[in-house]
Amino acid sequence: MKFWLIGLLWLVAALAVGWSGVLRQVRPPGPQIMIVGLTSALIAAYWLSASFRGWLKALDLRGIVALHLTRFVGFYFLWLYHRGELPYRFAVPGGWGDIIVATCATILLLTWSSLGRRRPVLFIWNIYGLADILFVVATAAAEGRANPASMAALLRLPLSLLATFLVPLIICSHLLIFAKLRGVTAPVTNADRRSPEGAREG
Repeated sequence: MKFWLIGLLWLVAALAVGWSGVLRQVRPPGPQIMIVGLTSALIAAYWLSASFRGWLKALDLRGIVALHLTRFVGFYFLWLYHRGELPYRFAVPGGWGDIIVATCATILLLTWSSLGRRRPVLFIWNIYGLADILFVVATAAAEGRANPASMAALLRLPLSLLATFLVPLIICSHLLIFAKLRGVTAPVTNADRRSPEGAREG
């Protein structure tokens, strides 16, 4: 339970930072540094905290996949592009990439008992999803350096939550899925191979 509370507090802090407008003063590669820093902090917490690691291992894999439904934000990227608020190189490839990832996540969840929980299917989806989010981060950095004003929408709510909250979670969730799939040869069970260590930590 404490880790859900920490996550909620992190979200509230990210909302507060976005609401304050302070991020609008940040210039590239500032947003990317935030993403790298927060992602690194989550990875460090995984390796340094046995209780956090056990809690993550006990999470249902379907819940982790469901996080990627947030990537339907790609439709918002496309809408902002048509309004002239995001550049084509970022909004269109990144937007459609996120939409594909989110759509595939939906299919995996709807077919979990027959297809979605199969290791090869999850592995392929996870590789594509990780490659897509890294592409989005890299493209945002390149476009931001070339024309900072063109990426201003990413520095105000709701899209400011990408750098301060969602993207680090998404990147780490891909790494966690790889960790869960490692060494699993049969379809993942509904219990998601719950570890005894994780069962002690809520």
